[in-house]
Amino acid sequence: MFRLTTRQRRLLPLRFFTSSPAFCSISSAAAAAVTDFPQNDVVSQIICHFISSPPRYSQRLLLNSLRNSNWFRKEVPELEPSEIDSIIGKISSQSAIEFFFLLQNEFGFKHSQNSQFFIAHLLAEKRRYRALFCHMRVVIEDQGSGSAPLLCELLLKSFRGWDSNHVVWDMLAFVYSRTDMVHDALVVLTKMKDLNIRPSIMTYNSLLHNLRETDRVWDFYSELEDNGLQPTDYTYSIFLDGLCRQSLVLEAINFLREINKEVAEPCVVCFNTLMSGFCRKGLIGIAKSLFCMMFKYGLIPDRYSYNILIHGLCVSGSLEEALAFAVDMEKHGLHPDQVTYNILSKGFRLLGTMNGVWKVSEKMLQTEADPGLLTYTILICGNCQTGNIEEGCRLREEMISKGLKLNDISYRALLSGLCRNGQINESLSLLSELSNDGLKPDLFMFSMVIHGLCKQGEVAIQLYRDMFLNGVYQNSFPHRSILIGLCEKRTMFKARSYFNALAKGGFIHDIVLYNIMIDGYVKVGNVADALGLYESLLEKGIPPTVVTFNTLINGLCKARKLAQARKWLDGMKMHNVEPTTVSYTTIMNAFCEVGKLEDTFELFEEMKKNGIEPNQVTYTVLMKGLCKRGKLEESVAILRDMLAKGISPDQNLYNALIQCFCKARDFKRAFQLHAEMVQLNIKPNIVTYNILINGLCVYGDLIVAEKLFYDLQCQNFKLPKVAFTTLIKANCAKGDVEKAMVLFRQMAETGFEISLKDYSAVINRLCKRSLLNDAMDFFRMMLVDGIAPDQQICSVIHYSLHQAGFVIAEFQVYVLMIKFGFAPG
Repeated sequence: MFRLTTRQRRLLPLRFFTSSPAFCSISSAAAAAVTDFPQNDVVSQIICHFISSPPRYSQRLLLNSLRNSNWFRKEVPELEPSEIDSIIGKISSQSAIEFFFLLQNEFGFKHSQNSQFFIAHLLAEKRRYRALFCHMRVVIEDQGSGSAPLLCELLLKSFRGWDSNHVVWDMLAFVYSRTDMVHDALVVLTKMKDLNIRPSIMTYNSLLHNLRETDRVWDFYSELEDNGLQPTDYTYSIFLDGLCRQSLVLEAINFLREINKEVAEPCVVCFNTLMSGFCRKGLIGIAKSLFCMMFKYGLIPDRYSYNILIHGLCVSGSLEEALAFAVDMEKHGLHPDQVTYNILSKGFRLLGTMNGVWKVSEKMLQTEADPGLLTYTILICGNCQTGNIEEGCRLREEMISKGLKLNDISYRALLSGLCRNGQINESLSLLSELSNDGLKPDLFMFSMVIHGLCKQGEVAIQLYRDMFLNGVYQNSFPHRSILIGLCEKRTMFKARSYFNALAKGGFIHDIVLYNIMIDGYVKVGNVADALGLYESLLEKGIPPTVVTFNTLINGLCKARKLAQARKWLDGMKMHNVEPTTVSYTTIMNAFCEVGKLEDTFELFEEMKKNGIEPNQVTYTVLMKGLCKRGKLEESVAILRDMLAKGISPDQNLYNALIQCFCKARDFKRAFQLHAEMVQLNIKPNIVTYNILINGLCVYGDLIVAEKLFYDLQCQNFKLPKVAFTTLIKANCAKGDVEKAMVLFRQMAETGFEISLKDYSAVINRLCKRSLLNDAMDFFRMMLVDGIAPDQQICSVIHYSLHQAGFVIAEFQVYVLMIKFGFAPG
């Protein structure tokens, strides 16, 4: 009889077994079996549900009946891990496995380690090795680094003697190795030796891979052979790769020779590994020698062999030789694949930085008397990769004129280039042309054009329908592009309609689609609907991501609901989502904007305490908050702390600080920060000098501002228009019209467009200084330049002339105002 737990029993209504829809089909025999269990105990009821059901009941039906039961959903959170252990131990192995994962995946139940390893053994017994690997990875990631001694102790204590024990031990070592917890894997391996359990070649290969850049790779390879395991091609490949990474060139070549002596058929994979290793080290000559050696051993290089060598040659700048190998590849019956063309395209891009692409293109076309499909495809891919779309299209026309048909690789390259270049109409024409060449647009082609249309604000729903009609396998990428396009146009009603249509069609299983919609609502300030979508995704069992939470937190911060945003930050861990730097920085920035500096620093300390490293933006937020309070020295201290942690500030951060010191009239510190920027190789930009010039003009010394301005001009620094207008206004306010006039003309000669606003700024200041003759000179200049005055500037100058008693000039302006249709005041 099942022993009840000491915990208080929870009573279950009798109707659970008599009238519940989930269980109404249980036979009378099954009902009789129920009496063998105490009906007032939840654990017993669940066990009974599994073992009393008729044989015809499938596992899926049994699980669905639990899943859909309101009673079960209510009771699950109350169950203890020890109670679940009892249930799993008393039902069939398949039921135990399904029940375990139902609780874990759908209810978020935290199982005991005993249950976790019990299920691991059941999966091993059933030879469900892939499921076992995934399960063990979850267990190990949950326990973390350094957990091997604890898990080994549990296996020794509770599972010694199980038939599947050797499989679970081996999988434990393998998963530790695959998750980069090498020390833990070695601990498990030591325990396995004590138990006389031999690791599999799979586990040895994984450890060799992790240790391939260390001296220990030799020990493990020797141990593998001592255990009587036959190395595989993959084993040899890993070992050779390790020797190459350690720059042991001679040892690698000698080891390859030893392999070829021992193995009846030499291995192409080993040669490929060595070639790849030597290419990575820049030893292209040795890689080419190995390529030739393959023929000596009677091996035929495969596509991967050619691609390795072509990639190495491209990286080293030998594009022409790489192209020759591509041609040789085709001659040997190995047609270049997408990888080959991608490698060559990158080679063209590298060469394109040296303006050598056109020379290679011309040489290739001249070398061959009748260039074929391969040559044209290479050149189209290369030119499109370097952004030379016009040449790519010209080559396409040349191909067509020679009766050659483009292949799908050429079309992909052209479509990608056109879309990147914003030539969407041309890409649509090209897409429709494919069928004429007997080709069907694939997912990449459709997705590229859809994405291009959406970037331009055109929503490509019709194109998506065409894709569907063409029978192209769909993924969520086109949906994402369309939703982004609709959201960016702020047409949230249409975006939601499209989203709902996807939901009805069963396409909404992708958290990214939810995140796009939530972000769209947040951007238009509709936080309520964003939160509604969050609830919807939870109902569908779709786990939210850190992006989901960060977007909602951002929306709440924009709506100034900071208390709610803080609660969402704290609530992320309930969904096994760790807050990020972005999560904290978003709320910190919101607190800063409303002046809650103490709350900002409290979050900053909490962030560091939780092991989340602040980034450049975080420090900028803190400094912005301190600057608002006038705490400039504290801001500089934050900057020093940032530099000490190795985080490089950017121009924006320094510019913000310099501006604060300018407003505080502390130009000495402002220029010290400017000098520090230069010292740290953070190049001051236009904004930096605008801030300094404007600060000096408004708060400091105009002479120093002019000196800085002319020094920058002597250094050929391209100053923006605002630098000119700032100095012009300052000189006008000072009354130095001559300098203002010189600067004004220089601004025009530099090529800046002079507007009514520029003239108005000068005339207004001169009128205020009662320099009316100068004001009239600028007014006439404006008319000569063909710039029509507006009513405001006419009124200002007319009033100033009237006040000063300049009757003739006043009358001239009066006539002009009537001419332009302004009613004088």
